[in-house]
Amino acid sequence: MLSEIASRIDAPTASPNAAKSELKLSSVNAKTWMAITGSGLLLFVVVHMLGNLQIYLGQDSLNSYAKKLKSLPILLWTARIGLLAFFSVHFGLAIRLNRRNRLARPQPYVINDPVETTLASRTMFSSGLVILAFVIYHLLHFTLGITDPSIHKLVDQAGRHDVYSMVVLGFQNVYVSGAYIIAMIFLALHLSHASSSILQTLGVSNRKTRNKLRLVGQAFAIVILVGNVSIPISAMLGFLSPPAGGATP
Repeated sequence: MLSEIASRIDAPTASPNAAKSELKLSSVNAKTWMAITGSGLLLFVVVHMLGNLQIYLGQDSLNSYAKKLKSLPILLWTARIGLLAFFSVHFGLAIRLNRRNRLARPQPYVINDPVETTLASRTMFSSGLVILAFVIYHLLHFTLGITDPSIHKLVDQAGRHDVYSMVVLGFQNVYVSGAYIIAMIFLALHLSHASSSILQTLGVSNRKTRNKLRLVGQAFAIVILVGNVSIPISAMLGFLSPPAGGATP
């Protein structure tokens, strides 16, 4: 088996057309896996937002939800490991495809008139880098409590980790909220193209439905944006505030 694989690797390419076909097939496979992993990440974005929106139901609701998740360590860690794998594969393939596109076109167009493309499609890689930076900061901020350990150690009157107060107090910092809002704008930009692109890659869309699915993708991105940025904005404007009894460090 190993000798057979080695012979295929070392064998000269039959023709330029064969090399192009193999390269195209490899790109198709990469895009398919990007669509699959992207679907998983997209589902997480929706579930994560719905969980966070429980903050509007009050301290008890959000803290109970957080405690319930922590009481299911197998499910929680399976989801975390799965997300890490999906994210790693997705980002790795994005780097690979971006590099391949640059090698295929080492010289930029003399006239750059992107009529058929959108801002979201042209900035997929750069917006992905912003999202990566945001994910790292988000983990350091709320999950690991490294950037602001004082609010990460809060507990409510029932002795639970006070996620509600942690989020509210964290977002009362204008700079923190500003960073989150900017990151969510880039996320929405990324999702507006990714959601329709996933369907196209998986063969769900066609020429007749492409424009409609693009509008659906844009609407979906707006919903995610509004849902996510509403929390830091509400905290800054005082619509969300720490409980009257306060939180215990």
